[in-house]
Amino acid sequence: MNISKTYTVDEAQKKLEGYCAYQERCHKEVRTKLKEMKMIPEAIDKIVVHLIQNNYLNEERFAKAFVRGKFRIKKWGKNRLIRELKFREVSKYSIDTALKEIDLEDYHKTLDELTKKRIVQVKEKNSYKKKKKVADYLLYRGWESHLVYEKLNEYL
Repeated sequence: MNISKTYTVDEAQKKLEGYCAYQERCHKEVRTKLKEMKMIPEAIDKIVVHLIQNNYLNEERFAKAFVRGKFRIKKWGKNRLIRELKFREVSKYSIDTALKEIDLEDYHKTLDELTKKRIVQVKEKNSYKKKKKVADYLLYRGWESHLVYEKLNEYL
């Protein structure tokens, strides 16, 4: 027998306040969570509006925190950051604003460090194949191709 808990709007709202206070969330995550809680669309809209009005939910703040974190910790390039934010249905305005959080000097320094580190890791005698492997790694991480190839030409 599957008994799933039902929530009143107030209970769901309280639960989601905690969910959003714990860490930054995007609108899509919040809506998904509410759907999992079997809330009806009208209730979902009401709760999302409440969370926005009370500053529990802020798309721009989410995007900035996401960009800072993924760039600093996972060393993602702008293409990957944009792709991941679009997947989370974040607006173009918030994405553009968030990308301004990255210091250009840090951005280039990080790419430089990543490139050098990967060149050492790739054990490939053929310089063409080595260049391709390093490039694939950096492109997968979302670094812009023109920057990747500039770096590779500098080091290989």
